[in-house]
Amino acid sequence: MSDAELVLRSTRVITPEGTRGASVAVTGGTIAAVLPYDAPLPEGARLEDLGDDVLLPGLVDTHVHVNDPGRTEWEGFWTATRAAAAGGITTLVDMPLNSLPPTTTVGHLRTKQDVAVGKAHIDVGFWGGALPDNVKDLRPLHEAGVFGFKAFLSPSGVDEFPHLDQEQLTLSLAEIASFGGLLIVHAENPHRLDAAPQRGGPRYADFLASRPRDAEDTAIAELAAQAKRLDARVHVLHLSSSDALPLIAAAKAEGVRITVETCPHYLTLTAEEVPDGASEFKCCPPIREAVNQDLLWQALADGTIDCVVTDHSPSTADLKTDDFATAWGGISGLQLSLAAVWTEARGRGHGLEDVIRWMSARTAALVGLDRKGAIEAGRDADFAVLAPDETFTVDPAALQHRNRVTAYAGRTLYGVVKSTWLRGERILADGEFTEPKGRLLTRTP
Repeated sequence: MSDAELVLRSTRVITPEGTRGASVAVTGGTIAAVLPYDAPLPEGARLEDLGDDVLLPGLVDTHVHVNDPGRTEWEGFWTATRAAAAGGITTLVDMPLNSLPPTTTVGHLRTKQDVAVGKAHIDVGFWGGALPDNVKDLRPLHEAGVFGFKAFLSPSGVDEFPHLDQEQLTLSLAEIASFGGLLIVHAENPHRLDAAPQRGGPRYADFLASRPRDAEDTAIAELAAQAKRLDARVHVLHLSSSDALPLIAAAKAEGVRITVETCPHYLTLTAEEVPDGASEFKCCPPIREAVNQDLLWQALADGTIDCVVTDHSPSTADLKTDDFATAWGGISGLQLSLAAVWTEARGRGHGLEDVIRWMSARTAALVGLDRKGAIEAGRDADFAVLAPDETFTVDPAALQHRNRVTAYAGRTLYGVVKSTWLRGERILADGEFTEPKGRLLTRTP
């Protein structure tokens, strides 16, 4: 370790083998070694003694809508990545909508990448999109380095990103399977949605009734069947319906290559507490009842649900009207996701190691980022330093998101991020950011 440039020392370092006191040596932006806590400092290395604060691997958020370019007034690479860094996230993967243009051709991907260069405070990768008319573009996008392809099975909410019917899903999934790609899916069945009661207005109960669980359950069953028939790899986005868990578990047991995510808002917020007219709580699929939430937590514990991501989907404040039928559906969660999940997890008997598994190790594995997601030799030196027992009360004015609308306003959360590190460089400390140091990532062959 004579060439180590930096050593971060803490009494609590979360590693794949567990939490222990350790000294983490960094060389050239890479973790060179995880040494015993009291190991001698390599000659010339700078020591950062973190005391009892916990050294975590930086979180990897694989579901973020940055909306840049085209709807930059909703969010943007500069603001989104600052919010992410403030929440201990060091890597995000950007969704192919709601930017204009959507990331559905190689040319559109290049547009997105050109906009992101120089604005990213953390590392950023990109999903492609699967539309009814772009099957021919999927392989070129894969070869250009997108991490997979997003599709909707029901209307997306924006005209430029139409959903796939079952025949179109088959065509896209067969093409993606032919080159070993990954399809990630917003799984709600449009016919079940159309059959549900559609009442506008401020009552959350009416909105909840308009997005029934069986819309998710049916779509997931159809997706699993297609994946099984085509031996394709699929991922269910933002699961909210606990009723789908048995069929997901059964598909996994049969060897179907299906993974599943859920989101902090489904794990920490409940339908019973959503005030009427409070569309900062609106998302699709919706936040459901407390009993449903309990079952999602059980599924995380037993592995039926693989990971937790934000689905950060912001908009301008004027689109969050008090009519749940017409308000924009999306929750801004980048900066608060770690604290929100940790607060609920600790109350349910889970440890920080569990949270890191769900929000860093498994998300990195989902997209094949083998240099991210763990504190071990050979990985990127991406870290968050967390005071897990300190609390803060969410003040929207303190958020880095471009539009400071949040469903967490006024909540007291555990877990204060003291600093964030990217490839061995501190990019955030005590609320102060460096200039952007993030890189644009592509899928490795």
